[in-house]
Order: sequence, then C-alpha cells, then structure tokens
Amino acid sequence: MRAAGGLVLCATLFCVSPGWNAVWGQDAPAAAGSTQAAPVAADGVTQVPPAVEKPNPLKRRLTDKEKFTQQKALKQELKGVYKTWLDQDVAYLITDTEREAFKQLTNDEERDQFIEAFWQRRNPNPDSPDNEYRDEIYRRIQYANDHFAAGKPGWMTDRGHIYIVYGPPDDKDSHPSGGSYDRPMDEGGGNTVAFPFEIWHYRYIEGIGDNIDLEFVDTCQCGDYHYTIDRSEKDALKHVPNAGLTLSEEQGTTQKRDRYAGGIEQLGLAPGLQQQENNKQFDRLDMMAKIMAPPPVKYADMDQFLTSAKILTGPPLPFDVRTDYMKVTNDMVYVPITIQVHNSDITFDTKDGVSLGKVDIEGRVSNLTHKVAPGGWFGDPVQVSTPSELLPTVQKQSSVYWKEIPLRPGLYKIDIVVKDMNNPDHVGHQTFSVNVPRYDDDTLGHSSLILADQMERVPSKEIGGGNFVLGNTLVRPRVSSSPLVPVSFNRAQNLNFWMQVYNLGIDDKSKQNDATIDYEITDLTTKKPVLNAQESSAKLSPNADQLTLEKSLPLASLQPGLYQVSIKVNDDVTKQQTEETAKFTVN
Repeated sequence: MRAAGGLVLCATLFCVSPGWNAVWGQDAPAAAGSTQAAPVAADGVTQVPPAVEKPNPLKRRLTDKEKFTQQKALKQELKGVYKTWLDQDVAYLITDTEREAFKQLTNDEERDQFIEAFWQRRNPNPDSPDNEYRDEIYRRIQYANDHFAAGKPGWMTDRGHIYIVYGPPDDKDSHPSGGSYDRPMDEGGGNTVAFPFEIWHYRYIEGIGDNIDLEFVDTCQCGDYHYTIDRSEKDALKHVPNAGLTLSEEQGTTQKRDRYAGGIEQLGLAPGLQQQENNKQFDRLDMMAKIMAPPPVKYADMDQFLTSAKILTGPPLPFDVRTDYMKVTNDMVYVPITIQVHNSDITFDTKDGVSLGKVDIEGRVSNLTHKVAPGGWFGDPVQVSTPSELLPTVQKQSSVYWKEIPLRPGLYKIDIVVKDMNNPDHVGHQTFSVNVPRYDDDTLGHSSLILADQMERVPSKEIGGGNFVLGNTLVRPRVSSSPLVPVSFNRAQNLNFWMQVYNLGIDDKSKQNDATIDYEITDLTTKKPVLNAQESSAKLSPNADQLTLEKSLPLASLQPGLYQVSIKVNDDVTKQQTEETAKFTVN
C-alpha cells in the first residue's frame, strides 16, 4: 500500500524500499528465519535491505491520557515536606526552570540533593558550613507569618512575599487606619479619605534599581494589604461623585469622570501631568514584573562565564584593577581591590533626557586548592547617570569600584568579571594572583603605598567603614592600566599618598618610639630629587608602634614627566629600616 509522496505503509514485519526491483509478495527479501533468498542485482551482488530502527518507547510522545496520569501520580508523590518546600518555603525564590527540574525527580534522595544544591547556589559563602541566605529566608518567613497574617498565613500575602524576597524596607510610611489624606502634587493634590495603606521604600534592589517605592493597600480593611502600581487605589472616595476632588477638579480644569479615560492610574491630574504619568505606565508594569519575579541567583552568571566557552559577538569590556595590603593582625590582612572602568567603554541608554550606563561587577577570591576564601565572593552594580547633554563630558571620566576583603597571608587567585548591562555581549574578565604578605611582630613593616586622587577626613560616624575609607580617612587610589604602568596625574591635581608603618620599636625607658621618616620625590628623567622632607615618629604618635602617614602635595610646580615618590623609615630603637616606592607621571 503506497501513501502520498512515495512512502510505503507497512503492516507486516518489515518493508521494501521503493528503489528495490521487487514487488511485495513476489521477490521481497525473506523474513528472519526464512530460507527464501535475498534479491540479487544485475551485477550479481546480493542486496541487503537497510535495518529498520525500532522506536524507543521512552522517547515517544505521550498521549493526553498518559500525561494526565503522569501528572496525577506526580501530585500524589510530591507531598509532605517536599511539597511544602516547593509551594511554600521557596515559592517566591525558585525559578521556572528549577521548579520544572524538581518536578521531574523520581525519588526522595534526588530531591534532597536538589534542595541542598538549591541553597548552595545562593550561599554567599560556599565554603562555610552554615548557609546565611537559607537561614535568613526562614527567619523572614517566620516574621511574615507573625506580622502579616490576614485570614491566611503571612507568607501568602503580598507584604510577606516582598519581605521574604527583599527583606525589610529601608523606610516605611504606614497609615494603618487610613482616614483623611492630603495627596502630594504628583497624585493630584487635594484632600480625600484613604483606605489603610503602606509605602515601603528601598534605597536599592539589585536588578531593579535605586529608590524603589512599593505601595500596599488594604481595600477590604481586613488587614490583607495587596501590592499595587495604581496610587489612586487607596482613594476610598474615588468612585463617589463630587467627593475627594483633586486640585484640578476643584479648579474646574478637569472633571472627575476624566480620571477613567484610560491608563493604569486614575489620579485626576491636570491634562499635562496626567499624560506624563500615562507615559510612565509601562515602566511601572515593568517594575512590577521584576518585583514579583524570582530574584536572580547571585554569582551564577560569573560561574557560567568562567566555566563556559561562550563566544561573545561584541568587543571585550576593558577595565583596570589595583590591589593593596594593610595589616589587621598578624594572621589577617585587609586587601582592598579597586576596579576602574572608563565611562567611554560603557554603553549608555538615553531616555527622557537622562543617559544611564550600568555595569555589574562580580569577583571571586580562591586559594591554591580552588576553594573560595571566606568573604571571597563580591559583587555590586555600578551606575553612571547624567543629563544627556553632559554625556560627552562624563564619557571622558572613569567609574571606580572598591571592595575590601580580609584574607590570611598566602597566595590567592582573583577572578573578576565586569558586564555591561546595556549590552549583554560586552563583557570583561581578568584573572590574576596576589601574594598576601605576613607581618611578623619583630619585623618593621609597612602597608602598600597608595597614590590617591582623593584623600580627606570622614565624619566620625563613617570612621572604619564605607567605600575607600581607611580608618578615619577616605583614600581613593589612582588606578593604572597595569601594575607596570605608573599612575598619572595632571598639574591641576594634588598628589596624595597614604601608607602605614607597623611594629615600631618602643624604648623600655621612655615608653616611646624613635623613628625617622624620610620623604623624597625624584624626577626620573633628570635623576634629581625635587622634594626632600623628614619628620620624627615622636611628633606623629610617640607612644604607638603603628603610624599612618598621610601627605598631600600640589603638582602645579612639577614639569610634565615621570617621577617617583619614596618613603623610608629608620627605626632607631630596633635598628631596622623599611622603604617603599611608587612611580607616577605628571601630564
């Protein structure tokens, strides 16, 4: 029997190819076990029919009935702790891909392994026996159940959802009783009566942006606040004629019925302002989609980039890196990592007169056995925002990122990936080693000598913390394109340098140190010193075994060229000497 297109439909053991000189029932090849001869071609060569591959029953398409039976069996099997874990514990965290993969597992051992890997992928410190992320999530679930329950468990509410995923807001504007409400001007102004509502403010949410305001409204007045992107939803008089009017409605420039002409929000603004808000409705929808989506798995992109061989179609994203060292204890050293990206290498997206560039920086510090050092994961977004007319000027500048990591003395490998968020194929990657020094008690030592383009005292509340803060001073290192290339300054700037000295000797009788610090700047072109200065440790801090040296020098008097700054410390108590140098150019 022949179907359209020349295919042979078979109902017996096998079929004959249409190209054979045989007719079924006459010259067909014999079936297995038969003595009938196979057909012979004109040249006498016996022709053997091609083997027919048997279909794999495991790969065939399931019928609708089989799919229904399989799903029913899966629902019966996914019960107890595993169903609770999937539908409650990680309901807002698990991605669609992970959820489908979990549903395909066939036994509890595989599920246990999956759950362990799920939390490990999100662990900020993979080598720690404790998982801070997992512990924090379960603490948030408990808090949500204790504070947001409203006829249903707190974790099921919108406030519980947001709290579990993003944690407590940085600020909260709460109106638990509603009542009289004076609208701000961007909501139309005027007075109305509001349902109970809350506004949660987050200074920054990774992957979403800065200064995020999330509004929750209790329209049922039953304690069940739901998330809304319509700021007019809290207006209890919105549908009451001639009540709760906005300023433009009071002045007669608009009427209350105009609110319902279209758009997500029904604020009752003046026509021009209403049109501006309508233009932003897609931004509000986009933010809502991002807020309610599972958060990205932190650092997963970096692992994927480092272990894959993906070919990028765009140019590599160049960036500069500098590492420094400073003693904390004999067994712990702070290692500040400074990353510089030139703004001209960042892709800017211009919208509504504002140009915004974003890069995501992720790093990993591991030891010789490839284990990530405690606190060795780091990563943050860096944003550059400017009015579009100033973009050409901003592109001539650089953006600097700083991360301070505590490490024990020894050899480490650092991997850094910088991604252009406005161009997925614009990625930079560097891998290099650092040898963290050991500071022995009996040996005079020093930190890195940092040449900085900015150095200033910080307020008392910022001492010891914050970007570029070393002790009570903000020190922003100047970064060059390579450790072998001197950093550069222009003559309008100051040369700032910072260094610490450790393990100064203390005289047994006077209980004071006694060291001399010599500063010298040399013109490497002429080999002549252009600055010589000296000071005594007793004048800086006479009873301390550690000194912080901070100096600033105007460069206007120096001619363009290559220079070297040298700091030499002579300890008269221990009779030891230490010296550090750094080169720089003046343009």
